[in-house]
Amino acid sequence: MSANATVNTSTGVHNVDPYKAQNSEDPPLIQKIEDLTTFINHVKFGMLTTKQSDGDYLTSRCMALAGQENGGIDLIFHTNIFSGKTMDLTVHPQETNMSFLDPVSGAWASISGSASIISDPAVVEKYYSPQLKAWLGDMGDGVHDGSPTDPRIGVIKLEAKLATHVAASKGMIGRAVDTVKGAVSGSVPPINSIRELSLQELAEWRRTHKE
Repeated sequence: MSANATVNTSTGVHNVDPYKAQNSEDPPLIQKIEDLTTFINHVKFGMLTTKQSDGDYLTSRCMALAGQENGGIDLIFHTNIFSGKTMDLTVHPQETNMSFLDPVSGAWASISGSASIISDPAVVEKYYSPQLKAWLGDMGDGVHDGSPTDPRIGVIKLEAKLATHVAASKGMIGRAVDTVKGAVSGSVPPINSIRELSLQELAEWRRTHKE
C-alpha cells in the first residue's frame, strides 16, 4: 500500500484523497459556522462565479462583501441591475459560487448556493455604500447619480447551500517545514483544517438564526 493511501476500516475501501483524509476536521456546528463567517468578513473580497446567461461557460468576477444575513451564512453583494452578472444570476440562480482566499495564511472558503437579485429600495438603502458612486458614476440626469435611489443599484443575496472552509492550522513557516518533510517521506502532512458544511447543517443554522 502507498504511504499516501488510507483505508476506511468499516468498508475496507481505499481513500483516494489522502490530503483530505489527513486534514479533515468536524468540530461542532457553531464553531464551523463562526470560524467560516468570521473568515469571510475578514477577507471581504472574493470571486463570484456564475454560468453565462447565453452560453455554457462559467465566468468569475471579483466582488466585495456588502453584508451577511441569517447568522452570517447568507452573503450580500452590490450589483448593477443592468450588468452581465445580474443577467447570469437571473437565468441560472442555482449555479452560483463565491470563493475567498487569504494569501497570507493560505486559508480559503467556497460557498455554493442560490442567488437572488433584490431591487427593493429598503434593502438597497440598508446596504448602500457611498463608494458605489465611484463605481457607477454620475450620468448627470439627476436620476442615475450613484445615490441610494439610483435605479441601477441592486443587491445580490447568495443563500448558502454547501460550504467548505480550509483554515490554516499552522503558520507559514510551520506549513513549509511540514510540506518539505512530507515531500521527503511521501506522507501527507496535517497542515490545514478542512471543514465542510452540508445542505442540512446550513438549513438548520438558517432556521435558528433567521433574520
